[in-house]
Amino acid sequence: MKFIDEAIITVQSGDGGRGCVSFRREKFIPRGGPDGGDGGKGGDVVFVTTSRKRTLYQFRFQKHFKAKNGAHGRGKQKTGKNGQDLVIELPPGTLVTDAGTGQNIIDLIKPGERLVLSKGGRGGQGNTRFKTSKNRSPRFAQPGEPGETKTIKLELKLLADVGIIGLPNAGKSTLITTVSSARPKIGSYPFTTLFPSLGVVETDLGEPFVVADIPGLIKGAHKGTGLGTRFLRHIERTRILVHLIDVSAIDSDDPLHGYNTINKELALYNQKLAEKPQIAVLNKIDLPDTREAAKTFQSAAKGKKVTLISALTGKGVDDLKLQIVQLLDRSHE
Repeated sequence: MKFIDEAIITVQSGDGGRGCVSFRREKFIPRGGPDGGDGGKGGDVVFVTTSRKRTLYQFRFQKHFKAKNGAHGRGKQKTGKNGQDLVIELPPGTLVTDAGTGQNIIDLIKPGERLVLSKGGRGGQGNTRFKTSKNRSPRFAQPGEPGETKTIKLELKLLADVGIIGLPNAGKSTLITTVSSARPKIGSYPFTTLFPSLGVVETDLGEPFVVADIPGLIKGAHKGTGLGTRFLRHIERTRILVHLIDVSAIDSDDPLHGYNTINKELALYNQKLAEKPQIAVLNKIDLPDTREAAKTFQSAAKGKKVTLISALTGKGVDDLKLQIVQLLDRSHE
């Protein structure tokens, strides 16, 4: 299924039904009074979050949504039926903003959250409502109020405890496959992964945690290079980051080049991303002649703890999961 994480849609609530102008016609009653009923209320447009939805794919083809109108009032003081509400399901983690002004409306994070976005128009009153001692036969009724029309931007930001970041081909997809049941596409070329993948990691050390494989970031990502801004937004909700580095690609002359490139992009996009707790991980230590490169990186990192793993063989992965659990526990404090 294609991953869609942004959409602009137009929603319109239902119009209220008009009130009825009617008069009683009964045998032996020569002057029947007004008996026009009220119009029904228009349907609301309601957003509801549900775990059944994981992307905004449904909005790829349908952009306009309208709730049902209220029915018109009828004679014998019959009120028109209210219009049916239109319920639109969204995945948790959807940010709702006004497409025109950019103003945030609501951030729908948890499943089951509900927002009445556009209220249906009020139904018009029938002529029965306007009967007075001076005007016993009113020949007018109210029209129904129109519904509200809004153009809305929906932006999905994945909800995950841990975000796996790094340059393309660092082994992020392989790692998430090793630690969870997620099965993203894996290949030996850049940008194999075209959208984030989520996996649940179960351990004997505490509660399971959700990890997100964020597609490869590159220099200029904060400006949108390589679809960087679309990927970076999914890191915003994560609590900690696992920074994966391909040890076989480390340049001995500048061992921290790739590591610093990613962290600079995080800071340029949003300084809060650069301040998130981060675990530095050197991957692919199963490859020959990588020990020396790992030592060079650790020396340049100046005392920063660096974890060595092989996502392919699983070596060091259990130690990494332990570090993640401990850091997640500290982030709650």
